[in-house]
Amino acid sequence: MASADSVLTLADLDAWSFTGTALAVLGHPIKHSISPAMHNAALGELARSDSRFGNWKYFRFDVPPEDLPRGLDLLRAKNFRGLNLTIPHKIIAFDCVVAVDPAAQRIGAVNTLLATDQGWQGFNTDGYGLATGIREDLGLEVAGADVILLGAGGAARGAGVECLQRRCRSLWIANRTVANLDVLLKTLQPVAAGIAVHGFDPQLPPDDLPANAIIINATSAGLRDTDAAPVNLAQFPRPAGVFDMIYNPPKTKLLVQAESLGIPNANGLSMLIHQGARALTHWTGLPTPVEAMRIAARAAMAS
Repeated sequence: MASADSVLTLADLDAWSFTGTALAVLGHPIKHSISPAMHNAALGELARSDSRFGNWKYFRFDVPPEDLPRGLDLLRAKNFRGLNLTIPHKIIAFDCVVAVDPAAQRIGAVNTLLATDQGWQGFNTDGYGLATGIREDLGLEVAGADVILLGAGGAARGAGVECLQRRCRSLWIANRTVANLDVLLKTLQPVAAGIAVHGFDPQLPPDDLPANAIIINATSAGLRDTDAAPVNLAQFPRPAGVFDMIYNPPKTKLLVQAESLGIPNANGLSMLIHQGARALTHWTGLPTPVEAMRIAARAAMAS
C-alpha cells in the first residue's frame, strides 16, 4: 500500500487494498500539495480522543482533467469517503456530482466531495477559507469593505461570490481579458443584491478606485518565479491590505511589493488551512483540530 506521501495515479486503484476510510486530494499537477500533511495531522489528533479515526488516511492523486469523470467513479467504487479538488478540477467536477450545496451552486465550482449512496455531493469551502484567512492574517473583515479582486477565473468566481454574500461595500474586478471579465460580471450580478460591482483593466486602473480596500489576488500570477505581478500596487490608492491566494511560493512579487510599500499583506496558507478544515468537518461531522493542521502545514512548507 502506498504511503500518504506518495503521488498516486488512477492506475494505483487497480490493486487498491487500503481497508480503512480513505480521503484524497485530486489535481494536475499535485506533487506540490501539502494537503496530505495537514489532513493526516488533523486525523491523528482526532484519533487521540476517538478511535474511529485511527484507520482514516488522506492520499493524493495526480489526475489529468480528461480523466476526472472516470476517476470520480473509480474512487467511489473503491469506497473513498471524501475528496478535495484543486486546479484544474473544480469546475469540471461540478457536472459530475449528484447534489450540490447551495453555496457551491452559486459559484458553479466544487472543491470538496462527500460520498453518498446516490453519488458524490459537492461543496465549496474556498470562500470560507478566504474570509477566515483575511481576518486571521490581516485583521480585516470582508463585510462592509471595498474589495478589489484580481482575476476572472474559477478562483475569482468563488472569491467574488463570498465577498458579495458577506455584503462587502463594493466589488471591483480587474482582468485583462475582457470576455472573461464580462462573463464573471454577469455571473455575479444575481448575487450582488444592490452591491456595486465594477470591472476594469488592471493596466489602466480607474481614477475612482476606493482607498483602504482589500486587494485579493485570485490569479495564478506568482506561482512561477518568472511571473510578473498581476498589478502594480503603486498605481492603486493605498489599500488596507493585500491577500494573495497563492501560498507557494510564500512571497510572490505582489506581496514583495506590498511589503516594500508598507502595506499589510499575507499569502494564502491560512486560506488553505481553513478551507481544508471545513472540508474535513463535512467528512467527519465533527469540529476539525485547526491548530494541528496549521502546525503540519507550516512544517510542510518549511521542508
